Amino acid sequence: MQTAIQTIKPIRVFLSVVEQGSFAGAARSLRMTPASITRIIAQLEEDLGQQLLLRTTRQVSLTGAGAMVAARYRPVLEEFDRVTEEITRTTRPDRGRLAINAPMSFGMRLMPGLVASFRLAYPNIALDVQLTDVLVDILDESCDLAIRISDPPGDKSTIWRRICHVPRQVVAAPALFDRIPRPETPEELPPAQCLSYGHGGAAESWTFTRGSLRRTVRAGTDVVSNNGEFLHAMAVSGNGMVNLPDFLVREGLASGALEVVLPDWQIAPLNLMLYYPPYEKLPPLVETFTDFFEAYIRDVESFDFGPDPAPA
Repeated sequence: MQTAIQTIKPIRVFLSVVEQGSFAGAARSLRMTPASITRIIAQLEEDLGQQLLLRTTRQVSLTGAGAMVAARYRPVLEEFDRVTEEITRTTRPDRGRLAINAPMSFGMRLMPGLVASFRLAYPNIALDVQLTDVLVDILDESCDLAIRISDPPGDKSTIWRRICHVPRQVVAAPALFDRIPRPETPEELPPAQCLSYGHGGAAESWTFTRGSLRRTVRAGTDVVSNNGEFLHAMAVSGNGMVNLPDFLVREGLASGALEVVLPDWQIAPLNLMLYYPPYEKLPPLVETFTDFFEAYIRDVESFDFGPDPAPA
């Protein structure tokens, strides 16, 4: 591999000069000295027996031979980098690039700290973190893994790993109950004041339990959103009740900006899960992130790692 890297180095340097439009720019991009760039280009031109670049005091341009070489070399370098990355991802647990997809609210609240800690532990692993509240097709999106807060998938072919529980609570601002009666039972929840998480205008179902009692109510359709942060903001401003994960509402509850509605009733938690492409075995790089993710969620964020709740 080292020999191949040395062989490809003049190609990388040449293409960098072309892309940057100068030897100095290529030197900065590749973290090399301008003298090294000049020497490598001169040797490449000597090996090929062709002048590839026209140098002036202001710019560098391609000769006809240089344009042909650049066109032929670029796909060679791209393929080399692709294969190298694939080999690295399958053999090295601490070096390479990892593509991750995460939910918007979870990503905004928890991923910055997690990613910062991960980068300190594994500085040679680059991360591509994409946030969306849509459950992506991992193969179509070229993700190495996706983080999701959901129930276990019904598709038996889906590869997933449950990390922990994510408790949920129905919350509202105390000021809301200056305008409407405070509900004492699930049946007393006014649908127009129950904001739904979802899309397409569909109402969300909220299932409450208390001992052996079980009650399911439909939230309203006056406000439906697929973004937890938006619903959280609506609740804090006194514009309705929302059913959200603890990590979104814990600060509001601690400060008094929010309070739990129906505190004597419980809502079953969701699961924090990792979804994977159909690997026969987790690649070392993916396994590294999975192990770190689970430890961070347990030790830093203190999520619930207790047993699965009994069916209601």
